[in-house]
Amino acid sequence: MTEYKIALVGFGGVNRALAQLIAERNARWQQELGFSLKIVGVTDLFLGSAIDRDGLDAATLVALPASKGALAQLAQGSAEAFNEAVIKQSGADIIAEATFTNPKDGEPAATFCRWALEAGKHVVTTNKGPVALHAQSLKALAKAKGVSFEYEGAVMSGTPVLRMARQTLPGAGLVGFEGILNGTSNYVLTRMEEGLGFAEAVAKAQELGYAEADPSADVEGYDVRLKVVILANELLGACLQVSDVACSGISAITCDDIQQALASGQRWKLIGAASRNQDGSVQASVQARPLPGNHPLAGISGATNAVAFDTKLLGAVTVSGPGAGRIETAFALLSDIVAIHATKHSA
Repeated sequence: MTEYKIALVGFGGVNRALAQLIAERNARWQQELGFSLKIVGVTDLFLGSAIDRDGLDAATLVALPASKGALAQLAQGSAEAFNEAVIKQSGADIIAEATFTNPKDGEPAATFCRWALEAGKHVVTTNKGPVALHAQSLKALAKAKGVSFEYEGAVMSGTPVLRMARQTLPGAGLVGFEGILNGTSNYVLTRMEEGLGFAEAVAKAQELGYAEADPSADVEGYDVRLKVVILANELLGACLQVSDVACSGISAITCDDIQQALASGQRWKLIGAASRNQDGSVQASVQARPLPGNHPLAGISGATNAVAFDTKLLGAVTVSGPGAGRIETAFALLSDIVAIHATKHSA
């Protein structure tokens, strides 16, 4: 039976949820997946760090308070975040990176990924920044070191959009996609259809934890733009930079706009899209627009995400599911580990 030693970089909602899954399901995974996971390191800029090559108890980690320096409560812990030591010296086989996304340069997550790959460790991440901004160099480094760089959760959380498209659509003639890739903005638009104003709908999203205190990344389309870059580069063979994607959000949409669209059988959605031109180039955008009722994305409501792939042989192939959530995003990390395990055992 295979046991993978894993180090958790960032211990907010996602990696804490992964630890919870390990505590609850590790024995079942041995039977169902053919491997188990042992946490040998944790580091977090706020909580501190801990290393134990014999394994940290997952349930104890989950029970720690989200207070500054909390990892110092462990016998092996410190209030200081020894990020490089946890990544390079904990004995981990796999680094699970789930820190805050910096949309400008992808740091410090990109450096964390680079340290791990340089040390010959597999990386699984839910972080959009390193993938949208540094995927080419990180994938090249992973290949040179003979390890995997996996990031299924960077686009639609636990919904397997990247792997599904790569594994099931070759030969279908994929020429583009349109997606609802931000649950917060879609929730806001849905509540506006119910009569709330924009500001009130955003406040409701913040109450539910969908939106941050500063919601601009969601409602102005910046989050979707990163995801469009990832999808276009991964699935359409593009080489887009974030600045190549024209971007506008939903903050200028009024209640009158919403009601006029509904009256004509349409629904406003924030759409991230890309398509391949006749000359092979790829054009991408993020913009809000009213969709006709028969559009495959028109019925997607609330915090749900969806992508409609445009293919020559099948027409529109639509995948929908949760685009956020602690457990859902932690599952994406697990699915990446499953892919690493399958690759190792097929070699």
